[in-house]
Amino acid sequence: MSKPLVIREDSGGICTLTLNRPDKRNAINRDLFRAFRAHIRDLESDRDTGLVVITGAGGHFCAGHDLKQAPHADALGWLRQEMLILERLTKLRQPVIAKVSGSCYTGGLELALAADFIVCGDSARFADTHGKWGLVPGWGLSQRLPRRIGQARALEMMFTSRPYSGAEAAAMGLANHCVADADLDAKVTELAALILDNSRHSNAENKRLVYDTDGMALDTGLSHELMRNAGFDPAMRQKGEAIGSARKGG
Repeated sequence: MSKPLVIREDSGGICTLTLNRPDKRNAINRDLFRAFRAHIRDLESDRDTGLVVITGAGGHFCAGHDLKQAPHADALGWLRQEMLILERLTKLRQPVIAKVSGSCYTGGLELALAADFIVCGDSARFADTHGKWGLVPGWGLSQRLPRRIGQARALEMMFTSRPYSGAEAAAMGLANHCVADADLDAKVTELAALILDNSRHSNAENKRLVYDTDGMALDTGLSHELMRNAGFDPAMRQKGEAIGSARKGG
């Protein structure tokens, strides 16, 4: 029996999705993408998971699209399907962390950018190599990368196709954190504990407000925050009332 192309592991409210073509540095072919798409669809209705981590097997995150695979008969239609699934990844209620070591190139970089933030090891190498192959982005890189690191830095990455180290990625704001590879699991675990200790309602609604108002003028964004506010988490309100009663009793 062949190994799954995407491995899902659930523990303590965390869902880890591992791209599993280590012999190809987890390059994405259509079968892998279909498996990934199925997991994202499952997570959209999953209320037991409070955090999603995307990573890769074998010491690499993802080398991008598998260019050895022949194009789909409806290349533009398939590309649109891929792009829409990455947008659904971004819109998951759960916070999403890309945990990166080794190669994070081109389509792999676009996948990482669809996460809420990136945590990487010092072996990580980030690059946009569309230009090397005469390609242009189709998974959102031209939109997400400038918003993450600024227009000039994004254009430099796109024009040069050179790899950037994990330390460089953290310095420019592409990655939130860069740590030694040996400490990468521990760093993600630390962040996960902090995230999961907070209200899932608040995490989901804060995420929604940030993405929904991206690009709005400040006054429009402030109005959106007020008028589209989802209010208190009922579970946390009960917790607060319980604490208040305990203090009064003491």
